[in-house]
Amino acid sequence: MAYNLGIPKLDDLIGEIRGGTNIMMIGPPMSGKEDLINIIAYRGLADRDAAVIVSTREPGNNVLEWFERRNLNIAMDRIGIVDCVTRTLGFAAPDTENIKMASSPVDLTGIGVKISQFFEHFWMEMQLRETRLCINSLSTILMYSNLQTVFRFLHVFTGRIKAANALGVYVIEEGMHDAQTIVTLKQLFDGMIEIRGGEDGYQIRVVGLTPKPTPWFDYEINGVDVVLRG
Repeated sequence: MAYNLGIPKLDDLIGEIRGGTNIMMIGPPMSGKEDLINIIAYRGLADRDAAVIVSTREPGNNVLEWFERRNLNIAMDRIGIVDCVTRTLGFAAPDTENIKMASSPVDLTGIGVKISQFFEHFWMEMQLRETRLCINSLSTILMYSNLQTVFRFLHVFTGRIKAANALGVYVIEEGMHDAQTIVTLKQLFDGMIEIRGGEDGYQIRVVGLTPKPTPWFDYEINGVDVVLRG
C-alpha cells in the first residue's frame, strides 16, 4: 500500500509513501496546519481511502463542515472524527455516524477506543484497507497530560498504523514545547513535514522520507490545493 500527501511538488520529490508511515507536522501557529492536515485527509478520501481525524481544538461538527463547505465529491461514510472538544463545553452530544465523542483531550483511553472503533468499522465492515489517521493536535493533548503518558499513547497508535499499513499525520505547535519534548516524540515518527515563517508568508519542506530533505517552498492554500513556489 502506498500513499501521497496530495501536494503535487512534494509528492513528486518524495515519491510514494509506504503504508505504515507516521509523520509529524510541526510549525508555528496560524501557518495553515489545520487546512494542510484536512487536505491530506481529503486527498485520501478522494482516492477512496478512509480518514480518521482526531480534533482536540474544535468541535467535530466544525471539522465536518470544512469538508462540506468545499462541496467536495467524496463519500462521507469514509470519514470518522473523534471529537475531544464538544463534551468539555458541557454539551451532552451523542455519537453519530461520522463523529464519536471523547470526554476531553485528557481522556487518552477514550480517544484510543474511538479511533479503534472507526478503524475496525472501516477495516472489517467496509473492507477499506487504506486509512489515514490525522491527529490535530498533539500540542493540546500535551497541555493536559505529561510527556510520558502521551509518549505511551502515541507508541501504541504509531504501532497500530504500522501494523495496519495506514498513514499517520500528527500536528505539533512549534514554540509550545521544550526541545527535549520534541526530541523524545521524534523517535516515534518516520519523517516530518516542517513549516516555518518566510519572507512572504510560510514555507514547507519534508524531512526523513527521502535521503535528503526536500527544499523549502513558499506555499499558499487555495481551497483544497496547496500551491508551492520556488
